[in-house]
Amino acid sequence: MPARILDGSAYAAEIRTQVTREVAWYNAHHGAVKLCAVLVGSDATGRLYAESQRKLSVKVGVEYELIELPDSTAEVELLAALDRLNADPTVTGIILQLPLPPHIDTAVAQYHIDPYKDVEGVNPANIGLLFYGQPIIAPCTALAVTELIRRSAVVVRGAHAVVVGQSRIVGRPVTMFLLTQEATVTGCHIATRDLAAHTRQADILVVAIGQPRAIGTQHVRPGAVVIDVGINRITEQSPDGRDVRRTVGDVDFGPVSAIASAITPVPGGVGPLTVAMLLRNTLEAARKQLRRRI
Repeated sequence: MPARILDGSAYAAEIRTQVTREVAWYNAHHGAVKLCAVLVGSDATGRLYAESQRKLSVKVGVEYELIELPDSTAEVELLAALDRLNADPTVTGIILQLPLPPHIDTAVAQYHIDPYKDVEGVNPANIGLLFYGQPIIAPCTALAVTELIRRSAVVVRGAHAVVVGQSRIVGRPVTMFLLTQEATVTGCHIATRDLAAHTRQADILVVAIGQPRAIGTQHVRPGAVVIDVGINRITEQSPDGRDVRRTVGDVDFGPVSAIASAITPVPGGVGPLTVAMLLRNTLEAARKQLRRRI
């Protein structure tokens, strides 16, 4: 039987509806929830992402401001701008658009964001607190993955989960989330030998490696839940010989969906739910700052 499709777009719409209602209540009782994005340079992808953030923020009632700095901005100038946002009580959330110019250390800049305003959950303090299961704000993509697993109806406690890819903002946080839910977790990475021998043991398989269609049926145990975090733009030839641009995941969706019990599509899986989690984190950041002031 074909796999059940875990529709991230539909789940994201449900979360946005809830966030809209709760933001309206917060705005009426405590003042505006406000998200500030910082864009350094003229990267077209960062600008498009910022515009998407603005539209969705406005839809749920969150004020949105984009602060644009030139490519020539020195690291010390960016840190000073972040300091001003950290100190501004009207700003309840901060997001730093990536990539940054090469002369700026991304980790240093992310570390400079107040953990209580770090709506992406990428400040090292928030990443580190995952170890204790108590992040101030958890990473958005990791939250999206765990939400999709929850909605898959698989019992996580005691399940064998395999996470392919151990990046510090996706793979490792997902691994920690699953461990805190008492799954048995195998973390695979670039140095893993015989990857398929590990992934075929998974009840839950999470893939975040940035390699289009790298995971096929030979990697997947029949009946597994497959969460595909990858978003890859590729060019393929259509039957009439034209070059066609497509967005595909790290999992070969068609064949794998024939043997998995549940699977996320790309696009329409983890991506839209990650954005919804960003909005939910923005509200959560405002709430936690309010509690810290009381």
